[in-house]
Amino acid sequence: MNIREQTERNELKTLSEFATFSVRSKGRKIHEEECSIRTIFHRDRDRIVHSKAFRRLMHKTQVFLSPEGDHYRTRLTHTLEVAQIARTIAKALRLNEDLTEAIALGHDLGHTPFGHCGEEELNLIHEGGFKHNEQSLRVVDFLEKRKSAFVGLNLAEEVRDGILHHNGPGKPFTMEGQIVKLSDRIAYINHDIDDAIRAGILNLKDIPSHFITTFGATSSKRINIMIHDVIEQSTGKDEIIMSESFHSEMNQLRAFMFKNVYLNPEAKGEEDKAQQIIRALYEYFANNPEKLPDEYYEYYLNNKDHECIKDYIAGMSDRYAINKYKSIFIPTFWS
Repeated sequence: MNIREQTERNELKTLSEFATFSVRSKGRKIHEEECSIRTIFHRDRDRIVHSKAFRRLMHKTQVFLSPEGDHYRTRLTHTLEVAQIARTIAKALRLNEDLTEAIALGHDLGHTPFGHCGEEELNLIHEGGFKHNEQSLRVVDFLEKRKSAFVGLNLAEEVRDGILHHNGPGKPFTMEGQIVKLSDRIAYINHDIDDAIRAGILNLKDIPSHFITTFGATSSKRINIMIHDVIEQSTGKDEIIMSESFHSEMNQLRAFMFKNVYLNPEAKGEEDKAQQIIRALYEYFANNPEKLPDEYYEYYLNNKDHECIKDYIAGMSDRYAINKYKSIFIPTFWS
């Protein structure tokens, strides 16, 4: 019996009856020989961490565009915070931590440069629309290249489902996917408050007192109490839930953040420029597809649609998009 088989046997003995067991995975689209050390979900987690799309999250906006300070969240640090929260909940409920972490680390791989304003602009101008959860799945299924006989990362079906349904109305079919969906919201509401206070957009006294009474005055206290509530409410159940009162309060806090931060003209003052960059790049490559990098142009020649343009732009980091815009539209002066 190898190490992977020992781990799979231990999962059957120690995990909850509601957990997703590695040995019972629905598997991959393309069959692969199993690793002798890592389970299928552990292996997927590693594939995501080693992907180029994961590294690019370091230079993608979370809320504040191109912040000067070192302590503002990026799409990468958001992803790591989601993974930490999700794994804590999974461990407490005796669910599959490797599956949980794989979904959490992969959930935002398809996010555009410039955060949600980039997503909104690409959704407007691309004929097929754009949703970052669907793009995240496209990244792991098709766009991410490996030295192998198949295209994409060939992830397990449970990981793919969790990535696709981490937001929106759909519900992941695993408990681990449900954990990530809720952890994503817990993470961004709380760390966005933290960043908004750091940026001077919010003051602690601006937050209605009933939120402070319910959740606490600091990010760590709020996250801690929300995690405890999820664990208490979900123990012994076949779904991941919060108490009705906490869920209502969290949704109200989210609405407060939309009004005072996400849609705040001061916080979002540069978004018009970012959207202009996205639109200009899209229109340029739509009119000049031969200017695309070779792999994207090859796709265009074979398919004659703009999916490759959407893929190329969505994969850009903030600074790459800005530099590409400059190289195309801003003249270079002789020196």
